[in-house]
Amino acid sequence: MREGNLEAPTRHPIDWKNPDFYDEGKALAEMERVFDICHGCRRCVSLCQSFPTLFDLVDATEDGEVHGVKKEAYWKVVDQCYLCDLCYMTKCPYTPPHPWNLDFPHLMLRAKAIKHQKGEVQAREKFLASTDTHGQFAGIPIVVDVVNRVNRTKTMRGLMDTQLGVHPDAWMPSLAPQRFRWGRAMNNTAHVAVNGQRTPGKVAIFSTCFVNYNEPGIGEDLIKVLDHNQIPYEIVEKEACCGMPRLELGDLKAVEQSWKANVPVLAKYARDGWAIVSAIPSCTLMFKQELPLMFPDDADTQLVKKAMFDPFEYLVARHKDGLLKTDFKAALGRVSYHIPCHGRVQNIGKKTEEMFKLIGQTVELKLNTVERCSGHAGTYGVKTPYHPVALKIGKPVFKAMAKDDPDFISSDCALAGHHIAQGMELAGTPAKSLQHPLSLVRLAYGLA
Repeated sequence: MREGNLEAPTRHPIDWKNPDFYDEGKALAEMERVFDICHGCRRCVSLCQSFPTLFDLVDATEDGEVHGVKKEAYWKVVDQCYLCDLCYMTKCPYTPPHPWNLDFPHLMLRAKAIKHQKGEVQAREKFLASTDTHGQFAGIPIVVDVVNRVNRTKTMRGLMDTQLGVHPDAWMPSLAPQRFRWGRAMNNTAHVAVNGQRTPGKVAIFSTCFVNYNEPGIGEDLIKVLDHNQIPYEIVEKEACCGMPRLELGDLKAVEQSWKANVPVLAKYARDGWAIVSAIPSCTLMFKQELPLMFPDDADTQLVKKAMFDPFEYLVARHKDGLLKTDFKAALGRVSYHIPCHGRVQNIGKKTEEMFKLIGQTVELKLNTVERCSGHAGTYGVKTPYHPVALKIGKPVFKAMAKDDPDFISSDCALAGHHIAQGMELAGTPAKSLQHPLSLVRLAYGLA
């Protein structure tokens, strides 16, 4: 009987600049080794479509073993992986320090990088991952309104299907009429910083592409919460995409370009004692995990890693320092809250849930927490071949989120939240209101 590893999983650096990393033969051999272990375990079958795809391939062979699967079929498994990291962080018993040294997500990343280097990633996939490119229309008067209106038409959604591979029924974000970074002063230093035992008393906000171009209200709500708690903040003076969309394509050179643009700027804040906060879990994870593993010897990258906070990780830590206001005024009623994958794998615990429970000590809040992948997974859930699969993966979440007819549904991942709202609508249990957790905290404080 195979015995699993009971120690906490550790991560090896990504050796992406080693020529062997891109050796297809060696990568396929490693995939065969890992797939054979996964086949013998099958604990991850319910996480995403990669594992059912793999097990179906194995089960279709004459003797039901991995060696009977043709190597070219391995890419079907790779294409279904969206690097949620749940298999590594929550399910797999064979991660390092176990001697089998199994890292399924980073093996899939290696395969994606090989595919990208071979020129097998389509231009339309690269465009979908270029958030800073199509976000440039955000905040431009008239243009934003026209683009948003046209993008909702049946004709344009048909063109997006054929030309960009975006499913005509998938939810797509609108462009914001005012960018978050344009909408206010760059900093607020009106309050005197109070340093806590665990948390810096000032926050540098990494706005992220989604908050900046699509839903600036999330960033505004973060600022209102910080203001209410007299925490000085500054919006990071210059930023580019964190690189996660490009990472999911295996475009590691593009990730390096984002790293070069962001880390020197963020490192200055880290050195000056700022907490760096990002309201999108995937962006936070890039600075906490992926970039430190890609650039393990870069001191600035490791410095940024230590300074980077999920917003609720920061707020809960402030509360533990006795520095967070708990003067909540407005009842939230029934809240169904979804913990996204890239929040779960940060190893910070259920901080947003802790915040909701703190609110519930003062005002009415009945919390229903759902801890399972919604299926959206960045660009995966909008792509024509995968949108139906994303809805299938999310079905248990849609059902669980509808429990007790919630007044609000919420997820730290805004994309997951919209995907869940769409899934609930299709299931005949539409949500009354979708709000980001930061928006709900603002409401609970009674802030206008």
